Amino acid sequence: MNDVRLTIARRDVASLSREKTIVLALLIQLFIAAFSSFLVVGLTSLYDPGSVQAGGIEVGVSGDAAEELQEAAAEVDGIRTARFGSYADAQAAFQRGQVDSILDGNTVNGTIQVTASVPEGSIRSTLAVVQIRSVLEALERNERTERAEWVTRQPVELPSEQNASPYFAFTYTVLVPLLLFLPPFISGSIAVDAVTEEIERGTLELLRVAPVSLTDIVDGKALGMAVLAPAQALLWIVLLTFNGIAIRNVLPLLTLVSAASVLVVVIGVVLGLVTAKRREAQLLYSILVLGGFGAMALLPEHPATVAAKLAVGSATTVTTATVVGLAATAVVFYAAMRRYAATIDPERY
Repeated sequence: MNDVRLTIARRDVASLSREKTIVLALLIQLFIAAFSSFLVVGLTSLYDPGSVQAGGIEVGVSGDAAEELQEAAAEVDGIRTARFGSYADAQAAFQRGQVDSILDGNTVNGTIQVTASVPEGSIRSTLAVVQIRSVLEALERNERTERAEWVTRQPVELPSEQNASPYFAFTYTVLVPLLLFLPPFISGSIAVDAVTEEIERGTLELLRVAPVSLTDIVDGKALGMAVLAPAQALLWIVLLTFNGIAIRNVLPLLTLVSAASVLVVVIGVVLGLVTAKRREAQLLYSILVLGGFGAMALLPEHPATVAAKLAVGSATTVTTATVVGLAATAVVFYAAMRRYAATIDPERY
């Protein structure tokens, strides 16, 4: 890498300080990573409302299956039940605010049918829905156990229940992938702007007077943006560690982020060269990157799953193969980008 490419890369990275939107995005990520142990408690309430202790809810039960509903509710923490003789009586108590929700259960042709009613338009209703779902799951388990002797086929054995912390699950399946994959996506978007703005402002000609080839310009711009993402990811990992969130396999994680960064930066640069217009290139970039990231669900392991497994220390052979495969694909894409840039006549711009 010669000095001309490094100079272009340093110039593009330095210019980011003037982009208010990019600076704000970086500050938001910095805040999340720096205060992750504090934020994870509040964010988990959105990811898993059942993890929040709501102080208990009062549920009115009615119907001929009211006893079964009460037995199931007794297995769920934070649920208190009040039995009513009819659904109309339960509704009246619900309207007066004496109960937070209603479960009306009736047996129809040997099957228990339950109608649930909860208030709408409040946070408490969301928590009530989660709690009621737990009651219905407990009812289903109880009924399956009681009716097991009538089963004619051997059912599939269920794994034993695990009392895993919702904070642990949220941290490694949502927070860590979010912090690791946002920087590459932002880097690719910046790469689009870096190329198209040079073309639209006419400064591409000034760069070529240096003299610098179009391939050198592409290398410099791609280098600055591709290096930015893994540098951010490393900072986020350090901040997460300071917050008591252990991150394992740091080197493979940085390799994964670097590969993702190179891939999206290549896409951004190529779209900038093809369209030469910022709006069109940004639109196509968003569609291709989001569509491609979603299509990766067809892989044996999605990159987000790979990041979670690496961070928690439970990587498998497939996980390692995915990282190696993405890294190899990134190298091929980058080589193809340079080859394409070499075929372009700069006079077209």
